[in-house]
Amino acid sequence: MKVETITVGPIEENCSVIFCEEHRSAIIVDPGDSGRRIADYIEKNNLIPKLIIATHCHSDHTGGIATVKEHFNIPFLCHEDDVWMLTDREQVTTAEYLGIKPPPMNDATLIDGESIDLCEDFVLKVLHTPGHTPGGICLYSEGMLISGDTLFENSIGRSDLTGGNHHQLLKSIKEKLLHLPGETIVYPGHGENTTIDSEKRNNPFLRQLEGFA
Repeated sequence: MKVETITVGPIEENCSVIFCEEHRSAIIVDPGDSGRRIADYIEKNNLIPKLIIATHCHSDHTGGIATVKEHFNIPFLCHEDDVWMLTDREQVTTAEYLGIKPPPMNDATLIDGESIDLCEDFVLKVLHTPGHTPGGICLYSEGMLISGDTLFENSIGRSDLTGGNHHQLLKSIKEKLLHLPGETIVYPGHGENTTIDSEKRNNPFLRQLEGFA
């Protein structure tokens, strides 16, 4: 399994392409606002895209979905608690301002604990981590975590946007992420990669958590 990060758009959002190096099957996570560039990457590397997943449905993470979905004719999935954002006027207006396509409606929803098979030797587990948005999710497999805008290097996601909840975000991180193995590589929605151990040691926001020194 390999994760390739493609940083796109004026907000420098990280699209993660997760693929099986043997079978070339791939999942596209958060295709930012540069769908054409992501499609080109898929084709250049002879990958076989199976799904598009949004870790949450803010426009900077969903702006490329329409282009990628139309090009490859593959399903788009998100958590049910973020479906409303796909047609939310604020998100549509932001997409228009950025000059990107509004996302299509999702083909199916994801639930906490669900497993997504990429190939016979690789499975992603859905972790529902509300707080940045109600339907925010992370995707975990041994050794790696796609954290969306839940957890960043030395930071956490914003909770002052529509649907955000700071207490809920910290609760999600504490209960769903900090129990993962410390060497787990974290691929965030913006910025540089990190690890769970590094965030336990260095992330100032996590000092708010009970029992965390």
